[in-house]
Amino acid sequence: MTENKATNITWHEGHVGREERARVLKQKGATLWFTGLSGSGKSTMAYTLEHALVQRGRLAYVLDGDNIRHGLNKNLGFSAADREENIRRIGEVARLFADCGVLTMTSFISPYRADRDKVRALHVEGNLPFIEVFVNTPIETCEQRDPKGLYKKARAGQLKGFTGIDDPYEEPLHPELTLDATHTSPQQATVLLIEYLEKQGIL
Repeated sequence: MTENKATNITWHEGHVGREERARVLKQKGATLWFTGLSGSGKSTMAYTLEHALVQRGRLAYVLDGDNIRHGLNKNLGFSAADREENIRRIGEVARLFADCGVLTMTSFISPYRADRDKVRALHVEGNLPFIEVFVNTPIETCEQRDPKGLYKKARAGQLKGFTGIDDPYEEPLHPELTLDATHTSPQQATVLLIEYLEKQGIL
């Protein structure tokens, strides 16, 4: 657990509650946590869903793993400790986004189950919806796609600690949704995801 080094701090409640923000936005906030191997289709699905939601007049935003490492998490590498901190930080940001009423999609490999479970617990504590979307695309398909050429480098020994090759990926035990980009297009995934959000009363 991350140590809180800040002292003499107090949590301040504002004058605007979550329900009031929801009335203004005409929606409830939630986090859809896309997890899966590199090249599994997480980001494509997340961005396709974001686009569809915005076209429907909903406020939605994608927090993408690579994009976050350009700024907020640019001081983190890919060791187990840095991966844990990477997910902790983005979990806190996603919770804040969801709290202010944004439909938030996160696209992170997030390979360790314990780290994802901590983010889930954070949302449960805040009474916010957390939807784990396991993009269960087989590694063979991910390697064939290999959009960044990372699997090729990992197989050649040029990239150490790569998830699925020489670093583990721990599959979710009870994800809310499981999708496979081998058989499900981003557009089909978006339809399934929107149907789920509607059934849950989030849309």
